[in-house]
Order: sequence, then C-alpha cells, then structure tokens
Amino acid sequence: MGLPKDTMLFGFADKLTQEQREYVDSIFDNQLTFVNARSGTGKTTLAVACAKLIGKPLVYVFSPVEEDKLGFTPGDVEAKESKYIQPLIDALKEIREDPRFALYREDNPDFMKKDAWVTAKSHVFARGTNIKNSTVIIDEAQNFTVSDLRKLLTRLHDSCTVIVIGHTGQIDLKNPSMSGFKAYIDHLGGKDYAHVCELNWNFRGRLANDADSIGEETIK
Repeated sequence: MGLPKDTMLFGFADKLTQEQREYVDSIFDNQLTFVNARSGTGKTTLAVACAKLIGKPLVYVFSPVEEDKLGFTPGDVEAKESKYIQPLIDALKEIREDPRFALYREDNPDFMKKDAWVTAKSHVFARGTNIKNSTVIIDEAQNFTVSDLRKLLTRLHDSCTVIVIGHTGQIDLKNPSMSGFKAYIDHLGGKDYAHVCELNWNFRGRLANDADSIGEETIK
C-alpha cells in the first residue's frame, strides 16, 4: 500500500527519489522502519511528515551522546534538551507546522497545549515510560548504545509506528564500537514487521555531498 494515494505529503510526494519513496512507503507499511541515511537526505523531515499523516501523537527521541553532559547542563529538562531537537523543529517548519503550537512544552499556555501533537524526549528520561498508540522517531540512533536502544524499544507497544534514523558513518560516541544502531538493524531488520532503508543523496548540494564522502578511515 505505502503512501496513501490521496495525499501530496505536504508537497514532497512528487519530488521523492526512489530511495525516499521506499522509505516513506515502509513507514506506512511496517511497524518498524530503520533508515541508514547521510546528512541532508530528508530523513527526519519525511519521518515527521509521515507521522503527521498517520495521525497518532509523535514521540521524538534523541540522544545527548553522553548522559552526564545532559545532567550537568543548566536549566530544567526542557532547557537541557532544547539544543538537541533542532532537526525536529526544522522538520515541523518544512511541513508548515508551527513548533510553538505543535510541540508540547510544559511552559506553553493552556491555549497552545490543546493543539500540541509532538513530544520530544531524551532516552535519558525514558526510563519507566510506557508508550502506546504513538508514532516514535528515534533520531541520531547511531549515538545510542545497544543498552540505550534496548531501554527504549522494550517500552514500545505494538500499537506504535517506529522509525529509527541514523547513519553508521557519523557516530559521535567516544567509542564508536559501542553504537547499537547497526547491531539492532542486524537483530531486527529481518523481522516480518520491519524494513531497512538507505538514503544516500545529500540535497544540500555538491559541497555537502563531497564533504560527506571523505573516507571513514581518514576520520578515524
């Protein structure tokens, strides 16, 4: 089935590459979609656009790379997390959603809360959560350890649509071998409720693509 035929996906439907179309169709057809995607490929924007069409509340989960960093950042939880959700904010703007209204924040006045359909949380604060009937986007998943992903994925009910976004070539952990992204692709990618996609073209242009093509052995 894939992307519903009666939608333009906020203007993106006719512009999708073959890779992007496979990604979008998977989100609608599978409970779990992994996407191994380079920067600038539209991975987060398309995931948020699909989430809006699916119509369930969106839970956006990110990693602060190191839990200790988040704990010692000044401010309350929202202040600590705000710098990590810029990809989400950019994606909301791309589909013409005002983040001030779409994104639930404790400090929003009541008149804004009624329209909020997105919650953003770090996996650091995910312990003890129980997530049902939601679309869940796990962004920058290459910076989650196996333990981090297990902690989160084991809290998701089958009523959730799950999109795990990452790039094996952009791991920011001090020890890249600790990343759980590839391990979970290998572990769950073959299940009948899951699909694995790749996005390779950076739409920011030739400079961005050439910069991203530097050999991983050079980075190491």
